[in-house]
Amino acid sequence: MEQITNTVLMVRPVNFRMNEETAVNNYFQEELQLKNEEINKKAQQEFDAFVNKLKAVGVNVVVVNDDKELDTPDSIFPNNWVSFHQDGKAAVYPMFAENRRRERRMEFFEVLESKGFKISDVIDYTEAEDEEVYLEGTGVLILDRINRKAYCALSVRADEELLIEFCEDFEYSPVIFQAFQDVKGKRLPIYHTNVMMCVAEEFAVICADCIDDAKERKSVLKHLKQDGKEIITISEAQMHQFAGNMLQVKGAEGKKYLVMSTTAHKSLTAAQIRAIEKHCEILSSDLNTIETCGGGSARCMMAEVFLPKN
Repeated sequence: MEQITNTVLMVRPVNFRMNEETAVNNYFQEELQLKNEEINKKAQQEFDAFVNKLKAVGVNVVVVNDDKELDTPDSIFPNNWVSFHQDGKAAVYPMFAENRRRERRMEFFEVLESKGFKISDVIDYTEAEDEEVYLEGTGVLILDRINRKAYCALSVRADEELLIEFCEDFEYSPVIFQAFQDVKGKRLPIYHTNVMMCVAEEFAVICADCIDDAKERKSVLKHLKQDGKEIITISEAQMHQFAGNMLQVKGAEGKKYLVMSTTAHKSLTAAQIRAIEKHCEILSSDLNTIETCGGGSARCMMAEVFLPKN
C-alpha cells in the first residue's frame, strides 16, 4: 500500500463560474465582479499553469476536458465524485448539488484505461441521492491508505451511515468528528474535511481548532500520533486561506511534493514551512479565481490515481 501517488486526473474547465447550488453550504465561495466568460478564462489560465508546474517536476497528470453542454461549473474539482484505489476499484459518490452529478463521466475511466491503468470494479454509491444522502469522495474522506483510516467531518455532504458502508467496502476504520467554522458570528459545519486537514506520508496538516468538541479533537490527534504522523497545526484564519487543502504527490524519481495554492503557501508561518520542508518540498501555484468562485483549491482539483497498471 502507498499513501501517495505519481498520477492525478484533472478536469480542464470550460464553463467555470460560481456554482449557486453549492454556495448554500460552502462558506468559502465569494462573488467576483467579473463576467462568467472572464472568470472561466482566468480559471483556465490558472489550471494550465498549475498542470505545467506539476508536469515539470515529473507528476503524471492526466488532463481530460469538461463538456460545455453539461453546464458543470464545478467540474474542475473531480476528487468529490470519484476515487481510485490500489486494488483496481473505483468508487463513484453521491453529490449534494444536482448540477455536480453531471460531472460523473465514465468516459474518463476509458481515458485512464487507454493509458494502461486497470479498473476491475466500480463501486457506485450514487443511489443514495434518491434519499438525499451524500458522501462527496475525498472531499469528505481523508484517507490514510497505509493505516486504513478514513477521517471524516460529518456534514450535509458527508453522511455517517454511508461513510461506514464505504469503510466496510474498502476496509477502512472510520475516524468520525464534527468540524466548524465561524460564519457571521455563528459556528457552522465545514462542508468538506479536505479544507481543514491533509494526511501525508510522515505528517499531517490539520486545523484542530475547527473540532470544537474537546474529546473528538483529542481522538483525531491521538489517531494521527499513534500512526507516527508529525502534526502541523494551522489556525482557522489559515484554513480560510486554503492552508488545509493540500495533497502530497510523487514527482520524478519518487521525489515528494506537498501541493497547495499560492494563497495557502503565503499564509503559512516560517515555522510551519520548516516543519513541512523537513519532509518534502512545497509546490504552489496561483489559483485565486478558482478558490474565490469555486470555494475549493489545489487538493480538490486532483483525483489521485492509485490503480494498478496492466
